[in-house]
Amino acid sequence: MIAKLDVYRIFNIVSQNKSFSKAAQELYMTQSAVSQAISKLEKELEIQLFYRTPKGIVLTNEGELLNEHVNSALGIINVAEDKLIEVKGLKTGQLRIGVGDTISRYFLLPYLEEFHLKYPGIKLNILNGTTTEICAFIKSGKADVGICNLPFNDEYLEVIPCKEIQDIFVCGEKYKTITSKPISLESLMKMPLIFLEKKSNSRMVVENFLKKRGLHVSPMFELGSHDLLLEFTRINLGISCVIKEFSKDYLERGDLYEVMLEENIPPRSIGICYLKSVPLSRAAKKFVDSIY
Repeated sequence: MIAKLDVYRIFNIVSQNKSFSKAAQELYMTQSAVSQAISKLEKELEIQLFYRTPKGIVLTNEGELLNEHVNSALGIINVAEDKLIEVKGLKTGQLRIGVGDTISRYFLLPYLEEFHLKYPGIKLNILNGTTTEICAFIKSGKADVGICNLPFNDEYLEVIPCKEIQDIFVCGEKYKTITSKPISLESLMKMPLIFLEKKSNSRMVVENFLKKRGLHVSPMFELGSHDLLLEFTRINLGISCVIKEFSKDYLERGDLYEVMLEENIPPRSIGICYLKSVPLSRAAKKFVDSIY
C-alpha cells in the first residue's frame, strides 16, 4: 500500500501540473519515471486516467473522479503528519480555518490575535468561503475547523454554537419614517429590499422564515457581502436585512436605523464545526477552546 501511495502522490502532482515534465521537475524525478508510474497505475486500475494531447495532458472523467478522492485522502494524510509535528508543543505547525468575510471581520479577528500571541509558531491559514464551501473544505481535509452561520445539518460534522446573533432590517435617512412603529412583514415585502446573494446561509435562514409565512422575497439588490449591504442602505438604495451585532457601528452613529417588526425573526447562532471522525489537532483544539 505504501508503494501505491507514492504512485497516487505522483498522479496527484501530474493532475495539478497537467504535464509530465513539470510534474517530474516538482518531484525531482525523470519524466520517464513519472510516465511509467502513471502507465502502471492505469494498467492496475484498467482505466485510462489522462488524455494525451499535443498541448499537454487532460484528466479523463474517470481520472477526475479518482483525483477528487486522492485529493481528499492526501489532505487527511497531511493533517495526520502535521499532528505529529505539533506534539513538540505547538512551537510549529499549521491551523487551517474556514470562515466567511463577515464572520472573520466582526467576530473572529480578536480570537485570531489572541491565539497568534500565545502560539506565534503556528501558521494560520484562512480559507474564505460560504457555509457550504467551508463544510466542503473540512470534509476534504483542506481546513481543520470552520466558523459558520447556523443552522445547517451535516452528519459528518460536529457543530458547536458559540455566539448568538439577530437578523434585523435596517434603513437609511430616506426611509426613517417607517421606524416610528413596528411594521408588518407583509408591508416590509413591498419595500425596496436589499439582501445577500441566494447562496448565503444568512439569506436562506431569513428567506425560509418568510416563506413559512407565505411571503416571497424579491430583492431589488442582491449583494456579495455584509459590508455592501450596510453601505447600499446608508445611501438610501433600499432596506436591507443585516446581522444586528455586526451593524452596531452604523446604528450607534445614526447612519442606519433599525426597522421594528411586528414579528421578529428568531435569533440564531454562529458555530464552530469540524469532522466527527477525525480528532482535532492540538492547535485546533486550543483554538476551539478559546472561542467557547
